[in-house]
Amino acid sequence: MTDHTPDVRKGLNGVIADYTAVSKVMPETNSLTYRGYAVQDLVANCSFEEVFYLLWNGELPTAEQLREFNEKGRSYRSLDPGLIALIHSLPRDCHPMDVMRTAVSYMGTKDQDHFTPDAEHITEVGHRLLAQLPMVLAMDIRRREGKDIVAPDPSKSVAENLLSMVFGNGSDSPASNVDDVRDFEKSLILYAEHSFNASTFTGRVITSTRSDVYSAITGAIGALKGPLHGGANEFVMHTMLEIDDPDKAAQWVNDALDNKDLIMGFGHRVYKKGDSRVPSMEASFRALAERHDGAKWVAMYENMRDAMDERTGIKPNLDFPAGPAYHLLGFPVDFFTPLFVIARVAGWTAHIVEQYRDNSLIRPLSAYNGPEQREIGSPSAA
Repeated sequence: MTDHTPDVRKGLNGVIADYTAVSKVMPETNSLTYRGYAVQDLVANCSFEEVFYLLWNGELPTAEQLREFNEKGRSYRSLDPGLIALIHSLPRDCHPMDVMRTAVSYMGTKDQDHFTPDAEHITEVGHRLLAQLPMVLAMDIRRREGKDIVAPDPSKSVAENLLSMVFGNGSDSPASNVDDVRDFEKSLILYAEHSFNASTFTGRVITSTRSDVYSAITGAIGALKGPLHGGANEFVMHTMLEIDDPDKAAQWVNDALDNKDLIMGFGHRVYKKGDSRVPSMEASFRALAERHDGAKWVAMYENMRDAMDERTGIKPNLDFPAGPAYHLLGFPVDFFTPLFVIARVAGWTAHIVEQYRDNSLIRPLSAYNGPEQREIGSPSAA
């Protein structure tokens, strides 16, 4: 008798769905690479805009290419009046990711060519998103805090401009500290891309139906919101704030493990020897802590990390140092994942272009485990 038991891979674990030239975790070095460059090297040597260009074009830009890229992108730093009114009309207690998702959906209604699948149009949309989503995020933060909106500055980088719009330009603003700007920029580089993760795959699935780029990005934002994906950085900080005392951190971890509770910020399906992005992000987190009286959060980080390692051997992922780093910069915790959105626009749009260029509808099979076929009125249907 032939065994017809299907090979079901829950969560598509281990399934290779397609090819991509955008990024890869190199098993030999355990390094995440963007277009072949190790992300730790990009963090050390490149701006976020250079990495954005790399993900779209396959090569790092020349000085002239970068100037043109920045000039074009920064020219979109203005919001449609209807979008401004829409943001102000949304509840102040809704999740900020809902605002980001709604903003992208609205942007799609204003683009008469939104169904155009060519790479030029998709990258044009990417420029708009890179320019305008930081404005949406900053406006949302400041409206909730009852503060006036800070206008964007076309002379500033994405990282510096975002910090400026959120925190202003006073001497105490992170936008006025070149080291804070650089450490924040490094986090954007680290979050920019990560192969077929849940949100990127969502975007590619939507793209595979020949839907428009705005729908794909809106869907990707919805996937990123979940705590098992992008929302983890928020939950890391909420946990640290709940524990509050570094001396209680190890016991909290042990209690959570005893209760079989999920602890956010640890483990990763792809990395077998620890997340290769963590050392770069941890270095920025520690530098921010030195500048912003954050010794408490460093001790919390170390005690939780060590307790987790002792009990399970599971290492931190990128979200674990990124959460307290964003907290030290002054961002409200619920806005950590929207920051992830701004970074990941780079990877999403690169993958959408790639999907369109060699498209096949993504439509997996399922293994049915319900009742056999039956008739209405039969005993089995009673």
